Amino acid sequence: MSQSSFGKRFVVTTWGESHGKAIGAVVDGCPAGLPLCEEDIQVFLDRRKPGQSRYTTARKEGDLVEILSGVFEGKTTGTPISLLIRNTDHRSRDYGNLARAYRPGHADYTFDQKYGFRDYRGGGRSSGRETAARVAAGAIALKILSQLDISFCTYTKSIGPVTAQAFHPEEISENAFYMPDGQAAEKASAFVETCMKAGDSAGGVVECRVSGVPAGLGDTVFGKLDASLAQAVMSIGAVKAVEIGDGTTAALSKGSEDNDGFVSENGSIHKTSNHAGGIMGGMSDGSEILLRAHIKPTPSVSLPQQTVTDSGENISLEIHGRHDPVIVPRAVVVVEAMTAITLTDALFCNMNARMDRVKEFYRK
Repeated sequence: MSQSSFGKRFVVTTWGESHGKAIGAVVDGCPAGLPLCEEDIQVFLDRRKPGQSRYTTARKEGDLVEILSGVFEGKTTGTPISLLIRNTDHRSRDYGNLARAYRPGHADYTFDQKYGFRDYRGGGRSSGRETAARVAAGAIALKILSQLDISFCTYTKSIGPVTAQAFHPEEISENAFYMPDGQAAEKASAFVETCMKAGDSAGGVVECRVSGVPAGLGDTVFGKLDASLAQAVMSIGAVKAVEIGDGTTAALSKGSEDNDGFVSENGSIHKTSNHAGGIMGGMSDGSEILLRAHIKPTPSVSLPQQTVTDSGENISLEIHGRHDPVIVPRAVVVVEAMTAITLTDALFCNMNARMDRVKEFYRK
C-alpha cells in the first residue's frame, strides 16, 4: 500500500489496522525546538475517541498516545516524530460473519479487487479507526500553527436535515454533536434517535474556520491550496464532498454577487466580503478560510441489505457489532487535523517562494 503519506515538507505517514495491535503516525519535517508532550496530543485525541455519548460506538478505546521518537527534554529535535496508539478493545469475533460478505458502503469489495485480499475485522486499514493517527499528527500541526497565531473553530454544521441556524462558539463543547446552536443540537438528537430506533444511521456537515492564515499560501495550477485542502479532507473515509467559501451556491450567483472586493485601511488591504472562503487563484488571501466537509451516513446499519459474497452468492446482510449511528461529531477534530496538516505543509513550502526573504533569513 503506497499511499499512506501526505505532504511535501511536513509529511505525515499513518500506519496500522483497526484490529491490529496498534495504530500510529510518523511526522517528518517538524522543526526543532517546538515544545511538545503527550498531553498536547491527547487533548485532541480525546475529542475523537469512541464511547463519549450514546451517539458513538460503544468500543472503549482510551486512545492514549505514546511519543516514541523526535522529542527530547520536552522539545522536538527536528527528526521524525513517531506516535503510537495501542488498540485495547477490539472484538474481532463481531466480524466473523463478514469474512466472505461484502458490506454495502464499505471498502470490502474494492479492497479485495485491488489486492486479492482484505482484513475483514472492522475494515482493517480502511477503517475509520485510522483517523486517530491523523488526529495525533494533526495535533502537532495545530501546535505549530498556534505559534503563528493561526486559530481554528471547527464544529458540526448539520446532522441529517437539521442545520445550525445560530453561531455561538461556546455551545460547541456543551452538546454531544459539537454544534454551535443548542436548539439545533436538541433537534439533531431527536433525529438521530429515530434513526437508531429504526436500525439506521445519519450523516451531516462539518464546518472549519481558520483565522490568521497569511496571504500567499499555495500555488497556481496544480498546487492550489483549495485543491490540497480538498484532497486532504476527501481522504477522510466518509467525506463525499468538500466546499470552500460559498461552495456550490457560488454556481447560482452572478459574478457581481460572487466577487470579493478590496479596500485599503490604515495601510492594510482587506476584502469587503469572503465568498471565496479565504482562497483566491489557489492561494490564501489573508481572510478567514472557510471549509465544509459533507459526511455520509455510517454504512454499518442493522437493517437487512442486499449484497454478495466473494464467490458471487447473493445474500441479505445485517451488520451487528459496535458502530456509530452518526460519525459526524467524532469527525469534527479529524477535519480540523487534516486542515491543519495541509496548512502547515503549505507554510513550509512557501518559505522559499521569494528570494528577498531567503536572503533576509540567511543574512541574520
